[in-house]
Amino acid sequence: MYGIPQHRIGKESDMQKILDCISAEMQSAFEKAGYDGALGRVTVSNRPDLCEYQCNGAMAGAKQYHKAPLMIAQDVAAALTDSTIFSEVSAVAPGFLNLKVKESFLADYLNQMAAADRFGMELEKGNKKVVIDYGGPNVAKPLHVGHLRSAIIGESIKRILRYAGDEVIGDIHMGDWGLQMGLVIYELSLRQPDLVYFDENYTGEYPEEAPFTISELEEIYPTASGKSKEDPAYKEKAMEATFKLQSGVPGYRALWQHMMKVSVADLKRNYDNLDVHFDLWRGESDVQDMIPGMVQYMKDGGFAYYSDGALVVDVKEETDTKEVPPCMILKSDGASLYNTTDLATISERMEEFNPDQLVYLTDKRQNLYFEQVFRCARKTKLVEADTDLVHIGFGTMNGTDGKPYKTRSGGVPRLESLIAEINEEMLRKIKENAASKGYDIDEKEAEETAKIVGLAAIKYGDLSNQASKDYIFDLDRFTSFEGDTGPYILYTIVRIKSILAKYASKKTAGELQAADLQSEAAQAVLSGLKVSEAKSTGEKELMMQVARFGTMMEAAYEECAPHRVCAYIYDLSNAFNGFYHDTKILTEEDDTKQASWIALLKLVKEILETCIQVLGFEAPDRM
Repeated sequence: MYGIPQHRIGKESDMQKILDCISAEMQSAFEKAGYDGALGRVTVSNRPDLCEYQCNGAMAGAKQYHKAPLMIAQDVAAALTDSTIFSEVSAVAPGFLNLKVKESFLADYLNQMAAADRFGMELEKGNKKVVIDYGGPNVAKPLHVGHLRSAIIGESIKRILRYAGDEVIGDIHMGDWGLQMGLVIYELSLRQPDLVYFDENYTGEYPEEAPFTISELEEIYPTASGKSKEDPAYKEKAMEATFKLQSGVPGYRALWQHMMKVSVADLKRNYDNLDVHFDLWRGESDVQDMIPGMVQYMKDGGFAYYSDGALVVDVKEETDTKEVPPCMILKSDGASLYNTTDLATISERMEEFNPDQLVYLTDKRQNLYFEQVFRCARKTKLVEADTDLVHIGFGTMNGTDGKPYKTRSGGVPRLESLIAEINEEMLRKIKENAASKGYDIDEKEAEETAKIVGLAAIKYGDLSNQASKDYIFDLDRFTSFEGDTGPYILYTIVRIKSILAKYASKKTAGELQAADLQSEAAQAVLSGLKVSEAKSTGEKELMMQVARFGTMMEAAYEECAPHRVCAYIYDLSNAFNGFYHDTKILTEEDDTKQASWIALLKLVKEILETCIQVLGFEAPDRM
């Protein structure tokens, strides 16, 4: 398993983001020329054919200083004549400042990145404690493609927050207490009525072994669910079974514990295959005992009142432009709802962890629901006034027909089946690739590599889209080695590893492989190398992309946005591959120049590996 190098975790850095360095230089120039330093804000150029960065502050200052913006820009440019950061500063009509950075500044900045923790990513003091609620599977039901986005996006956001230094607790929050449990129990009572769990007079120990396998359990639920939709009497019996379970009938509780044990073991296996890991394996059942006390508190505090027999809390606000219905706490029959459970869970999390932030990952169609729950939690003071409550709603994963993804037969595909399909396609392409390059690949190695690359295809295919948007799941495109795909990113990393291994082999007169890059021999060669000034446009462009890591990662952190990481590593990979095709790295005869390139490639590799780690996948040693 590849991870973020340990020396890059847990220490503060005093490195500024490159944009902040450049802006500080520009602000000083504005002040030196007699203008407000705040006008010196710099942005990445939207015309890279003209310049690398730009500043439009002179335009904004024209009105303030009653002066032509071009004259202001010229004054500022004159103040930057001796700049250690800019190689070119051009004042152009009507008043823009076009900027290019010095190769020496850029090389120095990259060397500082290579030596710094988190590549110099600047962190706030006093990082947050966050509980992130993602996954949300129902017990006794197989995972299907509808569970994919929550797991993938939530895992990546958790890793991004941790990388930035937050203390993050991931909770799966299972559906383990509702009608689906009663449906399974009732159907089981019809199939195996002689089981001791249904004998009300039984007083002995219940069997340790479950009376069903995970496969049987996954067949029982849809059968029972189908019957309940067609037969009101059947549904009534299932609801009775649910009530008995929730009331604590021993046999029903014992069956429920079997369901939990069998289901959770299967869930863990499936989530492990996705490299998704939870700190807490809790569900709705964990807070049931808290609900009566919470309901009483809401009544006593004057927050909750009865409306048409149901207990509700008003959550509308004067600034609302649309109707926000009351948050229902208990139905007219006294039964609790998802709202009740989620509010009790918020209360439990505040008592146990006192987090600064609670983050929820669900389908975006639940936006209004979470608006109600969050407002209710604030109004009833279940959370502190400054607790940040965040709902990240994601779009639908659709097939190439633009409709929610289905199997050829029209059903919702099981997650296991989807992963197997991707792995199979990746295995075919990896063998094809090996054959085209004339080398043999061991069957077991090919299968392991296919799993690694297949996971990258799935995760990158999802995460490269903004979470809130629907996206098309296109197997052919996602598994391609070209274009904006996971396999393309991994292929780039594998290519860099191969170059570094060949360079280290040449210097040690050994036979080092990509897998040996962490060895003492390889590290002795690769450590201590420095990046020198760029000698070509492609080299400088690659260095510029590397330097933007901190700005990108901070934005991904602030916005909980894995798609920003994907966009960055695609641009970085493109910049590397452009440089690679224009440069004879391993045959270069100038040792100093070659050593600088190797130092640059080593930094690119480490940044790419860090980025894919926070996205939730890894790179093989060869493809």
